[in-house]
Amino acid sequence: MDADENLPRRKDDPVGQLARQDLDPLSVEELEARIAALETEIVRTREKIKRAVNHRASADALFKK
Repeated sequence: MDADENLPRRKDDPVGQLARQDLDPLSVEELEARIAALETEIVRTREKIKRAVNHRASADALFKK
């Protein structure tokens, strides 16, 4: 179980706000731009995860010696 699971979710959670946003008023171009921005954010987030995992592995290796 992740320690963060016990924390209350923020009311201004950006992902929650994003999911609740009404897409009906957006044009096709705006929707495509939104998808491109989200895909860019996914790449950025995956890179952050990779750095965090590598950092953790390095720290674990250092302290196991």
